[in-house]
This record gives sequence, structure tokens and C-alpha cells, in this order.
Amino acid sequence: MATISTSLSAKANKVDGKSEILIRFTVGSRINQRAKSNIFIKPEYWNEQEQKIIIPRFRLMNEQQQQLVSELQANEKKLSDLKQQIIDSFNEAGAGKNELPKDWLKELVHDFYFPKVQEQTQEPETTVDFFESFQRYIDGKKFSDHRKRHYEVVMRILQRYELYKQQPLNFETLTPDTLRDIEDFMRHEHDIYIDAQQHPKRKNSYLKIIEAVPLSRAPEPRGDNSLSDLMKRVRAFIRWANGLDKDFKIEPLTRNNPFDMYSLPSELYGTPYYLTQDERNQLYHTTMPTERMTRQRDIFIFQCLIGCRVSDLWAMTQSSIINGAIEYIPRKTKDGRPVTVRVPLNNTAKEIVERYKDNQSDRLFPFVAQQQYNEDIKEMLRIAGIDRMVTVLNPTTRNEEKRPLCEVASSHMARRTFIGNLYKKVKDPNLIGSMSGHVENSRAFVRYRDIDEDMKKELVDLLE
Repeated sequence: MATISTSLSAKANKVDGKSEILIRFTVGSRINQRAKSNIFIKPEYWNEQEQKIIIPRFRLMNEQQQQLVSELQANEKKLSDLKQQIIDSFNEAGAGKNELPKDWLKELVHDFYFPKVQEQTQEPETTVDFFESFQRYIDGKKFSDHRKRHYEVVMRILQRYELYKQQPLNFETLTPDTLRDIEDFMRHEHDIYIDAQQHPKRKNSYLKIIEAVPLSRAPEPRGDNSLSDLMKRVRAFIRWANGLDKDFKIEPLTRNNPFDMYSLPSELYGTPYYLTQDERNQLYHTTMPTERMTRQRDIFIFQCLIGCRVSDLWAMTQSSIINGAIEYIPRKTKDGRPVTVRVPLNNTAKEIVERYKDNQSDRLFPFVAQQQYNEDIKEMLRIAGIDRMVTVLNPTTRNEEKRPLCEVASSHMARRTFIGNLYKKVKDPNLIGSMSGHVENSRAFVRYRDIDEDMKKELVDLLE
């Protein structure tokens, strides 16, 4: 009798602490093969006795917990599908009547992630599975964990779209009109979800679709900026299927590219709002009510002084400081053209680093969950009395709104604070980009070219 057993490797990745699930396939005493599954989880989410992934249950999930559950569920399904493919392949090979090649299991696992593409003398056939190909793209592309989750979100949206329209997605039948219909579904998925809740007994209810393709949280209204980002990821997948991805080159699965006749939703961003140097210093010298808030304040000020993204800040360790400067490779760009960013530390930044040098771990600071960090940033600004009104652009309605700075602040504002205050002093985007991790000629700097209020007053005074 064939048996598939699984275990967790004792080796853990030093960066994220994850270990790989190992597979063993045995048939009596005749067949005994082992292989790596290419599925990684943290040891605390593995039940060695029952040989299965543990999915934690949270009463009220924050964003980080939602991502964790979603990732574990995806790995659970992947492991189940892999086991089923092993059994199916074993049966197709004669169910033990024929001798299996030495590396049969290893090759089978490889083919699970990278199905062999048959050589074609004619146009590709329409039997290529759309979502199997999407999963192959996600697994084979060298994405960071963060970007991989974004692509998995897009794939699940497309799966819900397919079920909602009751029309299978296919590379060859994909048209510009289909893309516009997908965009419309993405835009109104929140309304579809609300309507389904109000009419749960309706035939072909959207609630049944959610059971088939689970959501980590209820769909939210999406504006053009979000839609553009989602459709760009669909476009990247279709380009890969056309054999046009330079980093993950394959034999084309299709010659059809409907994006040639489709325009992405236009992106619109407001003028960046950020802390002035005086406000930043005011915050730094404000006494916080708790030790945790004091730490959060110091971490935020340090981020304002080096301008990194929060994902890069969380990855920093004591060894990230070299000769009086912080050095890191931005995670967002390291899979493309990685560039080492080096930012000299000023006296305030050095003071903060020194304050936490005896931190219990090797991490640069005692970090907490990123969602908690964002909530604490709003609270610390409120405590410091930094509540001036700023003009923000509602991403869904695209209308301007006036909001207190302490209500709209987040970790990304630290990055804008670094860039904005430097741009006031030296309007050289390439020089600032070398310290913020922006690529040369980045369009992000266009929004920083608005002349600040003090400069406007000086110009008006010239008319007197």
C-alpha cells in the first residue's frame, strides 16, 4: 500500500524563520523516495504528529493575521494538491507493478510547479489551464513574499469573477472587452458582496462563490488607482504567458494579448503631505504616556531620517549600520535591478540607535506588528498636537478632502517626510533617489515639485 508521509525540516531560513515541508513516499519495503515540497512555513504552524499545517483562529483578525491565515490556507491546499498528484501519477505508472525511476518523486514535485510545455509546431491549443498557469507564474517568479501575496489576491479575484460570470477564463478567448468586464467586476465587487448579504437565499448567490474562493476580509470599494494596480498585475501575467517576461522566460502559452487594445484605469495622486522639520522635531521631543509609545515614536522618527519603506525598516538588523550609515537593498526592487541604498545617519538617528543597541534580538529596534505601528503613529501625532489640516485625495471617489494630519498619517508618511524635506533643500531627484531607493527619473518625484508655502509668500512679497 502506498503511503505519503510529511515532516518539517529542522533547517530554518535565517531571514523569515520558515522551514520546508519534506515528503516521503513509500510502498511497503520496495519503494522509498524522498523529496522537498517547496512549501515553507514557520514551525509553530506545523503539527508533526498529525503531519498537517495548523491554521490559527483569531476572533478579530488584523491585516497581518489575515495575510497569515490566507498564506497558510494556500499552502495547505498546495500540499493537498501535491499529494493527490503523487497518488495519481503513481497509479498511472502502474500502481507499483512497474519499477519507478530513482528520482521519480523529485521530478514529479518539479513538474507540479513547472509543468512541461509541449513543443508546438502550430498555434498553442486552448487546453492550457488559466489558473494553473497563474499559480505557476506566482511560484516560479522571484517575488518577495509581500508581492507574492498581492498576486495571489489578484488570482483569487479572477477566480471569483469566473464563478460569478459562469464563463471559464481562457487565454485564447480573452479579449479587451473581457478585461473591461473584469475591471468593472473589481470596481463593483464590494456592491455585489453587500447585495449578496441582503439576499442570501438568491440562486447562484455570491456568498456561495466566497465559500469556494475564500476572502480574508470583506471586499472594499476600489478606486482607479487600486484598479490600475490590480490590472497591471494581470497584464504582467499575460505578458509572461506570451513568453515576454525577461526574468522568467517560457515557451509561449498563447499568442493572444488583449492588453494591446485595452487602456489601464488612469492613476491620480494628490500632493504629498508630510511632517515639516519643525513638526518632526516637535514629535521627537514630546513625552509619550507609555514605554511602548516612546519606542514607536523613536522608530518613526528614525524612519523619517532615513526614508525607507516600512518593510525594509522591519528587516534591518544591527549589522545594517556600516561606518556611520544605514545600508540595505530595497525589497521592492531587489528582484529586478538590486541597488544598495546607503544613508548616512545624522546625530538624532545615531542617538536613537544608541538608545536601543542592547535590544534583546539582533533586529535594529523592538518592532511590533505593522498595523499596530500605523495606529500608534496617528495616536502619537495627536498627543504631540500635530493636527494641521491637509488636503488628501480620496482614492475611491477621487475627490479632495480636508483631514487633520494626525488622522491620515501612516508609516509611509515617514518616507515622504524624508523626501519632501530634502527636496526643499536640494531639488535633485536622482541624488535624493540614491538615498530613498527610487530608480533614476522616477515619476514619484513629480509630486514633490509643488513650491512650498514659504517660497510662495517670498515670491508674492516681490510684488510689493
